[in-house]
Amino acid sequence: MSTAISIRLPDVIAKKLGRIAKETERSRSFLITKAVETYLDDIADFQVALDRLRNTSDPVISSGELRESLGL
Repeated sequence: MSTAISIRLPDVIAKKLGRIAKETERSRSFLITKAVETYLDDIADFQVALDRLRNTSDPVISSGELRESLGL
């Protein structure tokens, strides 16, 4: 199932999207869906990183300690 969503894009982005869709033989909807999926995955990863940085029980080690633990 899918949901229709209407968005407004600046002309320059809409033209770039149209050009890439034509070159890749993919629909604009496909490209937008993939871009949103990638963005959401990145935001989720970013949030996990922020949560770990804010977690005082999660130890922070120096780059030297990391190298040593990896045997480098």
